Amino acid sequence: MKKVLVTGADGFIGSHLTEELVKSGAEVRAFAMYNSFNNWGWLDSLPADVMRHVEVFSGDIRDPNGVREAMRDVDTVFHLAALIAIPFSYHSPDAYVDTNVKGTLNVLQAARTLDTARVLVTSTSEVYGTAKYVPMDENHPYQGQSPYSATKIAADRLAESFYRSFDLPVTIVRPFNTYGPRQSARAVIPTVISQLLSGAQEIKLGALSPTRDFNYVKDTVAGFLAIARESKTIGEEINIATQQEISIGELAAELIRQIAPDVKIVCDEQRLRPENSEVNRLLGCNEKIMRLTDWKPRYTLAQGLSETINWMRENMKNYKPGIYNL
Repeated sequence: MKKVLVTGADGFIGSHLTEELVKSGAEVRAFAMYNSFNNWGWLDSLPADVMRHVEVFSGDIRDPNGVREAMRDVDTVFHLAALIAIPFSYHSPDAYVDTNVKGTLNVLQAARTLDTARVLVTSTSEVYGTAKYVPMDENHPYQGQSPYSATKIAADRLAESFYRSFDLPVTIVRPFNTYGPRQSARAVIPTVISQLLSGAQEIKLGALSPTRDFNYVKDTVAGFLAIARESKTIGEEINIATQQEISIGELAAELIRQIAPDVKIVCDEQRLRPENSEVNRLLGCNEKIMRLTDWKPRYTLAQGLSETINWMRENMKNYKPGIYNL
């Protein structure tokens, strides 16, 4: 990789990927969502010695002209820009179609026009829905259990179609639940940690029985980089997963044990998904990524949670634990 573009670079995983790409010696262009405050999201928190090697391009992934301009003279595109919160997708599905489907189409069309050497499109384990078998490999059927997952299924299939129809060098990268420093409180781990660190005597959660396969963000980023290094991953869909699962209730109990042992868990009705929309089990298969690349998970859940707790202790100003973050 010589010159790369990261869309969604201002977000959680994107900012970590941008940081690691700089450390690896790549020339990085970071696509951040335009706003009149000139706010670059989590990129603003990166060290100056990292950001001096980053060219920030402010734009809107929904705009094909800006996307095409951002992709000029770039060898590899890591496309992470997306709307990702499931509850928000229930009442604003149009925004998810515009961002996740049309935004991905804009990247694919520009890559075809500009003859981009590699395109990595970010998927999500949510496209699988509740596990029909475990571990869930890349042949698991797709289930649109939320407007969010439906738009990600559509984006993935567009990427596949551009590979099959136009020989576009696309890889679909499918991380299971990623967590770590800089994640927003719309996700369960920072939701629990932020409530505990704020001194709450009760933490509010939705369903406790669903299980998830949690990737620490540094492992997820390492997966992207390993996939990008290998030409044999072109045209493939590849999970990034630990192949281990834990229930939300067990996870919350462990965080309570580490931070504030006397706290109780209460069910907050507004945090419950509609019954047929709840994804009850996600446990990924990592055989394919380990066969095609040199990647393997390096962080245990305990190690990742410890790093996340320590970071959040120093960054609670970025969280609003007293409200439900969609």
